[in-house]
Amino acid sequence: MMRFPDNKMKALTFSYDDGIEQDRRLVSMFQKYNLKCTFNLNSGIQSNANKFNINGLTISRMNIEGLKDLYRGHEIAVHTLTHPSLIEQTIETVHNEIFQDKLNLQNIFDCNIVGMAYPFGTYDDNVIRVLKENGIKYARTVHETENFKLQDNLLELKATCHHSNKNLLKLADDFINLDSTEPSIFYVWGHSYEFDLDNSWDMIEEFCAKISNRSDIFYGTNAEVLL
Repeated sequence: MMRFPDNKMKALTFSYDDGIEQDRRLVSMFQKYNLKCTFNLNSGIQSNANKFNINGLTISRMNIEGLKDLYRGHEIAVHTLTHPSLIEQTIETVHNEIFQDKLNLQNIFDCNIVGMAYPFGTYDDNVIRVLKENGIKYARTVHETENFKLQDNLLELKATCHHSNKNLLKLADDFINLDSTEPSIFYVWGHSYEFDLDNSWDMIEEFCAKISNRSDIFYGTNAEVLL
């Protein structure tokens, strides 16, 4: 039977998208609580010049310089070169978006990349085929399970929940109290700018404080937990 490191049966992992400025605060919080995350980046637009606006909040991506140090100890994964909806692209563009993003990120971060998160959560069989051709072993969707069960199809990976899920703290309690006889994963995803939009930094810190530093939970990146 699969077990996580140190013979543990439970694992917690996070996945955050877009490489935006609020990641700095989130990384600091993860360091405070000894948590691990996978950050999904768009290398073709990874620049402070790339900004967008949601409900009056201007959201800025970070410049490349310094990101290797910022994300040290966490995992970097593909989020495509320019963040398009992949199902609306030609197969050649899909290949370029994935291949070039992976290549750029591996050069920037000096690492082997095996994971991805789908921009806008969109994918189809053609996209999945391109992922396989480019050595992508897992890819996160935007769907939720609200459970901790292992999944067979890692290229259509569903998270346990988004961090804004109203049951997040209850799920944390359920996971803490789970006397697991089989491997179980609590997988949380989101965008760190949403904590500013929703004024929910206190909520995610409460979650981190509640679930961190427990002897029966393995805290790892997506790849460390899934593969």
